[in-house]
Amino acid sequence: MAVETADGETVEDPVAYFLQDMTYHGRTERTREAYERVLRRFEAFLADADANPMGAERRVERASHRDCMAWIHSLRGSDAADSTVATYATYLHRFYAYMTQVGAFEGNPMTLVMEEMDEQIDANPSRREISVPAMREFLRGVHHPLDHAVLCTLLKTGMRVGELCNLDCRDVSLADGTPLGDVSKRAQLDGRGPSLYVSAEPSAGETTNGERRTASNKRKRSTVVPVDGELEIALARWLAVRPDVRSPAEPLFVSTSGSWGERLTTDMVHHLVERHAAERGWHRAGGDAEENVTPHYFRHFFTTHLRDRTGDRGIVKYLRGDVGGDIIDTYTHNWGDSVRETYERHIYSLL
Repeated sequence: MAVETADGETVEDPVAYFLQDMTYHGRTERTREAYERVLRRFEAFLADADANPMGAERRVERASHRDCMAWIHSLRGSDAADSTVATYATYLHRFYAYMTQVGAFEGNPMTLVMEEMDEQIDANPSRREISVPAMREFLRGVHHPLDHAVLCTLLKTGMRVGELCNLDCRDVSLADGTPLGDVSKRAQLDGRGPSLYVSAEPSAGETTNGERRTASNKRKRSTVVPVDGELEIALARWLAVRPDVRSPAEPLFVSTSGSWGERLTTDMVHHLVERHAAERGWHRAGGDAEENVTPHYFRHFFTTHLRDRTGDRGIVKYLRGDVGGDIIDTYTHNWGDSVRETYERHIYSLL
């Protein structure tokens, strides 16, 4: 059964259409082959009526969230590693998100599945648990202004590594007089006080704000995240010594070592976090995800502690960028009274 895009283009094979567009977007052959293996495997699963929870053969354009959940369940039953399951789920989620965006599909059945998987990961009982006092002591031992600002941003906002790397100075609003380079802040930050704008726009390989990006943001919608006094101090301290940059985008975080003045990459941030975590005994070579503290652990830390303190899952999902539509509109329109007030009342102290 063929589908049509919003431009009226007939699509007989949605997977092939998606892979062709990946080529146009500059994705490597290796990446396209990886996506094709996963998506064709999902197609085969849908074609197997015995495996389908609805008891009938399906095509990808007609798959429901229950079909997707059943496939994820089957992967776990095949003894696939948790990291493999998460990667396959991400591939399928991106496929459906793109086909929905171009108008070929009516919706993304993986949205609910990904939200549930995020909560399962965050609630993993075998994951290392670090208390707020222990994290506070850890952060106090990090003295380099860049390292301290990066770690504090991850811990105070719960943003993903790619989102942190993609921050530009225009995405930051701090107290008057703080040097932010030769740029104007985004209009979305007007009247919000100290805050960060985390855009849903940047994608790896595409140009945003005059610079080709190496990382993608994965937010369903752009989000304004409050900056409390501690994070403001950390950012201002970093900005006071930030090197001259090599990009017209004026990236917020840039290297102070071999790639002097260039935007931090996700690999740089991973190395930064792992180095400090190893000094604390929280990371070792060959350790598993439950044992090692990585940048994603800070997202888990933020989610767990802020959710427990506020009792408001909606605001935590908003801050993480996990929700869209009416929910995010509600928090956006009532940002000052709802988001900032709740955040400032409950965010943990790390200094």
